[in-house]
Amino acid sequence: MNIKNIFLDTVWALIALTACSSDDKPVYPEPPLYDMSGFAKGADVSWLTEMERSSIKFYDGNDREKECMALLRELGMNSIRLRVWVDPVDGWCNKSDLLVKAFRANNLGMRLMIDFHYSDTWADPGQQTKPAAWTDMDMDELQEAVGDHTREILNELKAHDITPEWIQVGNETGNGMLWEEGKASVNMENYADLNNAGYDAVKEVFPDAKVIVHLHGGHDNDLYRWLFDGLKNNGGKWDVIGMSLYPAADSWQQTNADCIANIRDMISRYDSEVMICEVGMPWDEAEACHDFLADLITKAKAIEDDRCLGVFYWEPQSYGGWKGYTLGAFDENGRPTVALDAFKL
Repeated sequence: MNIKNIFLDTVWALIALTACSSDDKPVYPEPPLYDMSGFAKGADVSWLTEMERSSIKFYDGNDREKECMALLRELGMNSIRLRVWVDPVDGWCNKSDLLVKAFRANNLGMRLMIDFHYSDTWADPGQQTKPAAWTDMDMDELQEAVGDHTREILNELKAHDITPEWIQVGNETGNGMLWEEGKASVNMENYADLNNAGYDAVKEVFPDAKVIVHLHGGHDNDLYRWLFDGLKNNGGKWDVIGMSLYPAADSWQQTNADCIANIRDMISRYDSEVMICEVGMPWDEAEACHDFLADLITKAKAIEDDRCLGVFYWEPQSYGGWKGYTLGAFDENGRPTVALDAFKL
């Protein structure tokens, strides 16, 4: 083939390409946009890495396998909550495991809450057991340990460019933490001092993070007044009052009403913002759970001056009898139930 023919072939090819209608070009869908601002709609998924290690899978409504946090984002959530234990026996929820999950949430653009238990295991209304390594410490040493542990975890996150928006100093501390020294019903001053050790450590690392003091029974106004009056009278510090709420499927309406009234009282009494840090209901009461969540989210968002910051579902991805827990929001096939549609509000 001579040069002239090559030139003509090239010209005709260019003409053919430019003559094509724009309708013939491939059309690619726009990537979805997710609203990560404003009212926090989130989930505590601290079990996630352990579930994945056990080969548990998660699926959307069309039975397509999905990464769990990405699926929750598709369902309207914009925030993730993660607990951290000091030295758990099996390693789950320790510093390294926390970092893995926090890194994944951060990469998805999710906002982050860190929940310090200050224990090697569960801290809740029934137990606030000191970490084994802290067992023989006196009060001064316990305050130092709380500060050191808090700074260590948060500095690790900071080193990986992960910035939590909210940080809990203690989990469901309706009767204090680090028993017996920090048991609020025995010595409220001790509890306030331990709480403040955590608060001050948070502010050293992340000055703009909001520190949450989190109690169970968000509908129990007497409990909240007792605990936060006690903290206030002993110089206790906090930015946000955190609540758990686990109503029954047949009486959630009254529980919600009591919770909203309690939120309003906390805002008025202490000039404090409020976060609903945990909610749940049996997975097989999905319709009732949806109605409960829709009502709670709608009323929480309507609180004046946006002083109720958000709602988090506790371990919604748990299913199939995982750890014996039945208050998740996925069905037995690993798909989200209708309950989670409330987070699209």
